[in-house]
Amino acid sequence: MSSSPAAAKVVVEYAKSGRSLCKKCAKSIASGVPRLGLVSKDPRGFDTTKWHHLNCFPSSGSTSISPAESISGFSSLKSSDRDFLKKLANEVTQASNKVCGTDKEEEEEDEEELERGNLKKQKFGYEDGEKLEMSISISDIKDRYKDAILLPKWKAFQTIIFLERDDGLHDSQKIAAFDFDGCLAKTSVKRVGADAWSIMYPSIPEKLQNLYNDGYKLVIFTNESNIERWKNKRQAAVDSKLGRLENFIKLVKVPIQVFIACGLSYGVPEDPFRKPKPGMWKIMEKEFNSGLPVDMNQSFYVGDAAGRPDDHSDADIKFAQALGLKFYVPEEYF
Repeated sequence: MSSSPAAAKVVVEYAKSGRSLCKKCAKSIASGVPRLGLVSKDPRGFDTTKWHHLNCFPSSGSTSISPAESISGFSSLKSSDRDFLKKLANEVTQASNKVCGTDKEEEEEDEEELERGNLKKQKFGYEDGEKLEMSISISDIKDRYKDAILLPKWKAFQTIIFLERDDGLHDSQKIAAFDFDGCLAKTSVKRVGADAWSIMYPSIPEKLQNLYNDGYKLVIFTNESNIERWKNKRQAAVDSKLGRLENFIKLVKVPIQVFIACGLSYGVPEDPFRKPKPGMWKIMEKEFNSGLPVDMNQSFYVGDAAGRPDDHSDADIKFAQALGLKFYVPEEYF
């Protein structure tokens, strides 16, 4: 009598790099993000692991994630991630009790198609009704912005430069978002360099640390068209902006996710990622938040471009309005 195959083992851990792809949605799992793995025995005698975003994990039957405490690696997670996984396990259990049947053959065909690299395109909505369709794969992400070499951990996608993942950053349904220049840091267009800035308000480090400890993910959304405009000095523009941001993060001593829109304000068509267009937020929400839905009631955005008489523009307030976010000017918030 042949023995039945052993049940697959479920494990959880923080992704060691950004190279693994989720077996459900085929998108990359960012470094430092919690991931669920389905470990099975390969016919050739070794274990193989299929990694998933937490929300993408196919939990049913022998692969159940309930109770969450029974998952290998659960105790190594941060308390906020343990709480989220327990909540997810409870929701999956409740949903499975309500569903009477599933077309498993159809699901398996979908998963095989995704594993072959047929990425589904995401649609990003805008306030004026236009749609931006795109899909992100590993090959779309670059170590350079055009001819400029990026600092380690910084990557480029289309006209965005982003910080791959700051150590200790946790994804969250609560987003505390900020502009950089004139909001978190005093800068001048006449000065260039990683050290050519100062902190805007002395209360900023403590405020950001409190938000992080309260479970918020901190995100900076900043425009920097000089990176695109300064064709002959692009490397200097990149080094200056990225250096200032890195030095700011070191000063405040809290992990922050960063997105820089390098597109021009007068482009035709307009760059979909440059504020007030909400493309940077949409990318963050769809691709860089572990699939977690954002709680818009608890999330907010702080920026200095509010359309007041002395403001250089109204890009920040319109960015928040396009997304339905609560908006604060920095002198009010800090």
